[in-house]
Amino acid sequence: MAKLTLDDLRKLRDEKKKSMTQRDANGKRAEVIVGMGTCGIAAGAKIVFDAFLDEMEKAGITDVTIKQTGCMGLCFSEPTVEVLCDDMPHVVYGNVDEKTARRIVRDHLQGKALVSDHIFDKPSTDIIKGAK
Repeated sequence: MAKLTLDDLRKLRDEKKKSMTQRDANGKRAEVIVGMGTCGIAAGAKIVFDAFLDEMEKAGITDVTIKQTGCMGLCFSEPTVEVLCDDMPHVVYGNVDEKTARRIVRDHLQGKALVSDHIFDKPSTDIIKGAK
């Protein structure tokens, strides 16, 4: 293994800092949560997670948090991704592959349009608020 120089270490630190800022929730307008339980990982959730990171970096999106969670209970539709935006309905997308992840970034996070053919669940917060 080659020895790292001080410049190599600084470059590595800066790269890791940049990727970690996408996981910080402070001051962000949206949150993307990828189901990374055993079932999700087996279905390709790691590839999906990396696609979100890559597409958001390409688009210059810095005001969206991305993080992982365990099983969401929708194992039949893995990989699953929950998207929470301040100005849009909260949704859970299912059967998300790399191509769909990139589409969610472009259409949902940038274009403010739901990716309707992959919506598997919508949290019922609107129903709970109306219940008495």
